[in-house]
Amino acid sequence: MDTFIVAARPEDVPALVRSAAALFREDGGRRDPRLDVGWPERDGSAYYDGMVTGPDTLALLVRLGGPDGPVAGHLTGQLRAPDELRPDAVVAVLVSMRVAEELRGKGVGAKLVGRFLDWARERGANEASVSAYAANTGALRFYEARGFQPHEVTLTTAV
Repeated sequence: MDTFIVAARPEDVPALVRSAAALFREDGGRRDPRLDVGWPERDGSAYYDGMVTGPDTLALLVRLGGPDGPVAGHLTGQLRAPDELRPDAVVAVLVSMRVAEELRGKGVGAKLVGRFLDWARERGANEASVSAYAANTGALRFYEARGFQPHEVTLTTAV
């Protein structure tokens, strides 16, 4: 089935929330015992509405069969302005991305990331970043294959 990458519209927020909720369950729910996997469906609508309508945000949907077909994934991103610690860094942050399991390995994720990087360049970003769980080796390989390299590592311990 053909896939289409489209910009999310305000009326798409419920579908974006469902895709984000699936990501929370599939990824964070397996790797972070403290993650509130119910947050997207319970409280995420306003956040994702902002991702769709904000001036420095991006929300893309993967649709099956046509530009209005069923949603099979998403990508959200935002632009961060330079700050006093990194005054020359205009960073595009890939906040979240999910591709339905049956579409993985078929180039859909690569298309999403390509669109994100194009969007970042168009807005003057000179750096892009993404975070992934260290245990999600598939995601790490995927992002590294697209030019992302480790920059910082966060280590945690129970207290």
